[in-house]
Amino acid sequence: MSVYQATTSAPVNIACIKYWGKRNESLILPTNSSLSVTLSQDNLRSTTTARADPSFAADCLWLNGKVDPIKAGGRLHTCISEMKRLRAAFEAANPDQPKIATFNVHICSFNNFPTAAGLASSASGFAALVYALAKLYALPQTPEELSLIARRGSGSACRSLFGGFVAWDMGSDDTTGLDSKARQVAPESHWPEMEALICVVNDAKKGTSSTSGMQRTVVTSALLQHRIGSVVPSRMADIESAIADKRFGDFAEITMRDSNQFHAVALDTYPPIFYMNDVSRAIIAIITEYNRLSEQPKAAYTYDAGPNAVIYALTPNVREIAQLVLYYFPQAEKVVIGGQEVHAALPEGFNEAVAKQWEVGSVKGLIHTRVGDGPRVLSHSEALLNAQGLPKTLA
Repeated sequence: MSVYQATTSAPVNIACIKYWGKRNESLILPTNSSLSVTLSQDNLRSTTTARADPSFAADCLWLNGKVDPIKAGGRLHTCISEMKRLRAAFEAANPDQPKIATFNVHICSFNNFPTAAGLASSASGFAALVYALAKLYALPQTPEELSLIARRGSGSACRSLFGGFVAWDMGSDDTTGLDSKARQVAPESHWPEMEALICVVNDAKKGTSSTSGMQRTVVTSALLQHRIGSVVPSRMADIESAIADKRFGDFAEITMRDSNQFHAVALDTYPPIFYMNDVSRAIIAIITEYNRLSEQPKAAYTYDAGPNAVIYALTPNVREIAQLVLYYFPQAEKVVIGGQEVHAALPEGFNEAVAKQWEVGSVKGLIHTRVGDGPRVLSHSEALLNAQGLPKTLA
């Protein structure tokens, strides 16, 4: 008997120009365009196995070893149904193909990093889900076309269908949303020196989800309207130009300004939303002082809807930045970059008083990574489902 199964992985992306707010909740159409950097799957990724089988009684999904209900009309249901619809159309156009569109599916997904902690787990998760189903169903759709479906699961998931530097164009068609999709601005090979140091400040599930936070912001924040109309369009053009020319100083300033404004919009929401904490703000002060020492910024902090800092930097400066972070946030475990252990140190001329030295554990861990590729097809040996179509972790 034939086994219809595929296993894929998809990367995390961290936005430089933030997506925050929907103009259409059902289609997940954003109030503004956004741009992100795809991070290497060698460090952060979601892995998903999808199998279609006539013996399965119902569609079922397991996330990190636990059943994740597929609610009728919910985002998981929407993505799975749309992928089945595309398979049915493919079968109609190719009568020789096996008729598996009507089979129920078992899907098992695993994130190798904390879920719902502000590290873009929903982005990589839904991208891996859609890509696994696309491979299971042997669909001819391009990543750009698949991004339309991933977007319906989690808006930023559309950007995880590409590697490198990725824009999500907001589009203008509010009826179908067919022009609201992801576009690769530059591949990872364009700027391989781009690296990231992630400071895991809190790996717990965040108090205010992105979905509910956005809904509140759209209704109550006057600053959001200014951001949508007067700020983001020019920033999108400016950061794409900076990436094309590999001007890190401009890239860094735009990234930090946009992070600041996103969190100002969260504060302008009523009641206000606080995603950052005192540790987050201390990291901002440290990076600001570090950049003061040079003519152009050498580091760029950015924060999504959570307290965890992502610091973008070019390869020659990453070690020095890690030394600086360790000075203020000592780690219980040793930190290794480029095969060598990193020790706490301050650059010459650095004003030590910009922040206090925190106790061990204030930053729970440092993840060193770099710009990376888009979704991957994995081997049969990496499948998460066993021969019976159940999660191997439950066997």
